[in-house]
Amino acid sequence: MPPRVQFQTSRTSNRPKQTVRSRRLGDALSIAEQQGLLSGGRTLTLRGRMPPKLVERAKKKTGIQSDSKLIEAALANIVAEDEYADWLLTQKGTVSKDLDLEF
Repeated sequence: MPPRVQFQTSRTSNRPKQTVRSRRLGDALSIAEQQGLLSGGRTLTLRGRMPPKLVERAKKKTGIQSDSKLIEAALANIVAEDEYADWLLTQKGTVSKDLDLEF
């Protein structure tokens, strides 16, 4: 029987996922700020009825506890959305079928 290999794990094994999420959310807020979307007073009141489980999960995933900050982060995420997939789909059929790809 081959020797058993043991790996040390730390209690922070989920930290990279949290860091990536936090960074992505931070990037979205940064993009919104760079575009001037976060400047000025917060005068608009935005209300909506949400399923409690959805809000609970979003708060847990982001670490944001304020309803207002959660909505702001969600809107910033929409604004900063990467549109690469949509662009890629529009490229279908734009390359000639006769193009030699050397395969």
